[in-house]
Amino acid sequence: MTATIERNTTARTIAPVAGTETTRQRAARYVWAGTRLALGWIFLWAFLDKLFGLGHETAAKNAWINGGSPTKGFLAFGAKGPFQGIYQDIAGAAWADWLFMIGLAGIGVALLLGIGMRIAAVAGGLLMVLMWTAVLPPENNPFMDDHLIYAAVLAGLALVGAGNTLGLGRVWATLPLVRRFGWLR
Repeated sequence: MTATIERNTTARTIAPVAGTETTRQRAARYVWAGTRLALGWIFLWAFLDKLFGLGHETAAKNAWINGGSPTKGFLAFGAKGPFQGIYQDIAGAAWADWLFMIGLAGIGVALLLGIGMRIAAVAGGLLMVLMWTAVLPPENNPFMDDHLIYAAVLAGLALVGAGNTLGLGRVWATLPLVRRFGWLR
């Protein structure tokens, strides 16, 4: 049985008419929502670990709150390939540290809450592509790696309106500022 589809102008997503959602459509909504939450946690955890030096990837002595740089280690010593020089030049720069940390926190919070999915997808996709260019060619494949997959998943999350399920996306979309500036969705 095929669900009748109508255009939902408030959320600007294609949504089934009330009561006609199939089990498959409902399951897909929850899979995308779960993926959004998981990816949001990946971004937020990276922020928290670098901020506080929780010992997973960042030692306490290298925490940002202890004067460490969240970009210096990787960009100075891990970057390779055609963009190595560019990344080594910005390693540890205060502006790079701030942009990186604000990006991690903002993308993580937006994904976890299901708000600003378009901005989170664009910012997260850009961050992932930049991280991919820092290690060209990837270690295990001539071209493809997890950074590009994450960028594609972020785009998918925004396109399917994943913030509307298990998130605040529907409420966010009704805010006057968000209704006025659709790119904030």
